[in-house]
Amino acid sequence: MSLNALLYPSPPLPAAAQRLIALHGWGANAQDLVSLAPSLNLKNWQLYFPNAPMLHPQSPGGRMWYDLSTQEGLESSRQQLTDWIQPSNEPTGEASGAIASTLSNIPLNRTVLAGFSQGGAMTLDVGIHLPLAGLIVLSGYLHPPAIRPLPQTFPPILMIHGRQDPIVPLAAAQSARDTLTKAGAVVEYHEFDMGHEIQPQVLALIQGFVTQLGIAD
Repeated sequence: MSLNALLYPSPPLPAAAQRLIALHGWGANAQDLVSLAPSLNLKNWQLYFPNAPMLHPQSPGGRMWYDLSTQEGLESSRQQLTDWIQPSNEPTGEASGAIASTLSNIPLNRTVLAGFSQGGAMTLDVGIHLPLAGLIVLSGYLHPPAIRPLPQTFPPILMIHGRQDPIVPLAAAQSARDTLTKAGAVVEYHEFDMGHEIQPQVLALIQGFVTQLGIAD
């Protein structure tokens, strides 16, 4: 089973040479992040916004990557997301035909994986095990090593968190930063006086981070 996704711009860019994949949080869906795409101003990038595979039990129209209390669905979502990201795979559903061709033609080393909240946790869970250009974690956290051990090498990582975040505690982000740094990852870490949200200064940091990766044409 593949993941459905929204794209920006749509229809996809025929000659896009780099891609950003953004994962929504628990109880949201792809529409939650696609609205930010124009503000990112990433020219000649193809942006993908996949829907998590599981329906959220309390949020109409909402989805989730796994159950927060039991972790049910995590392994399945991890495998689906990993398979979907691979350039040799062609997603079905909304991401079919020309869209799938665009996805498969952009290699992992020109791909940035990003995520907000639970999507940020999935970004780390999956992204640190793939040869991606970079990872962006917004208001996210790191799954304990008991769930998935850390690798030997890492893509560059941007982490941003709000000091007043009532959903994912600031301590969770700081712990993730420290764990990743100790393991050898290069982490660019920022805190802002904000809650569980994405403010304009966050978008500016994302733009700067992907520019510094040196993969844009």
